[in-house]
Amino acid sequence: MMMDVREAVESRRSVRDFLPTPVPADVVRRVLERALRAPSGGNVQPWHLHVVAGGRLAELKKIMHRRVEEAPDGEPRDYEMYPSGLVAPYRDRRFEVGEAMYAELGIARDDKPARRRWLSRNYQFFGAPLGLFCSVDKRMGPPQWSDLGMLLQSVMLLLRAEGLHSCAQECWSLYSQTIGSFLALPPQRMLFAGMAIGHANSQHPVNRLVTARAPLEEVVEFVGM
Repeated sequence: MMMDVREAVESRRSVRDFLPTPVPADVVRRVLERALRAPSGGNVQPWHLHVVAGGRLAELKKIMHRRVEEAPDGEPRDYEMYPSGLVAPYRDRRFEVGEAMYAELGIARDDKPARRRWLSRNYQFFGAPLGLFCSVDKRMGPPQWSDLGMLLQSVMLLLRAEGLHSCAQECWSLYSQTIGSFLALPPQRMLFAGMAIGHANSQHPVNRLVTARAPLEEVVEFVGM
């Protein structure tokens, strides 16, 4: 039986190690056809998706292995993932999830080489057999960028309904020039994010991590009820 939306929301998480088991093309098409019903202000639908698998994915992983070594700090950015001077509580939440992940991996805070090696696995899609990229017209603004988030959330929930897992990865924007060239993106379109897709490796310690969320009382105010 297909899981309902509550189960999909509750079980969705960022998986950071995948089995090599292929994802059938018909499942991917079914997920994306349904996800394209995601809300979009004015029905603009500002998104564009690329799905990469097989030999082309293997080629990209080789490219990124070299590129991360050549430019470990990335390329000129089209946008910043986090605001400069991130303040509490947002800074604290980001710090806590990083420390929790490295604790599961047994990597000490001062072991910078090990942390860098782990981060480089982002650009191998954590071993996933399927990668997805989302790009957007550079002329779009914040409201259209929020549409991208709703589309990607829809993709991730529908993947869960199919028994699959994912990891949304804005880190790909650090190498937007390399990915733009690989995907032959037109000049007016920029990379927003990537996503690793596949079957979770339940034996890997990193996949024990379930990130905390702020309690309802901290982030929700009820007005008139």
